[in-house]
Amino acid sequence: MNEIIDHLREVSESVPVPLELPTFEQLVEVEEQILIPLPNDLKEYLLFASDVIYGAIEPVTVTDPYSHTYLPEVTSYAWSIGMPRELIAICQQGDNFYCIDQEGQIHFWQDGELNEEPWESFWDWVEDIWLEH
Repeated sequence: MNEIIDHLREVSESVPVPLELPTFEQLVEVEEQILIPLPNDLKEYLLFASDVIYGAIEPVTVTDPYSHTYLPEVTSYAWSIGMPRELIAICQQGDNFYCIDQEGQIHFWQDGELNEEPWESFWDWVEDIWLEH
């Protein structure tokens, strides 16, 4: 995980208004809003790398409730169009979502269906999808 975070930091784009990393308290607030605990890998990403901006993939964030990547809003929308309630959205692509289950596996929810082969961890997804696109 640390190597992946280091790599994300190396490729992170410089922007005029950088994203902020959340506090642990902000993560607790998000869990209270969506009424489901955040899996550990997602918490680690949010606390240590959610300020990274790279490429066209925009994973969820938790520091700005007005952002289009705000985890509670992205997840609520995904649930409203049929994504299973036990999943948490980690990245929106139109009406399709990469999402995480409570075991930490990442699924792609597309056209009302989950992909058959999940990624084993959030960090596997980062390497295979975010860093490759």
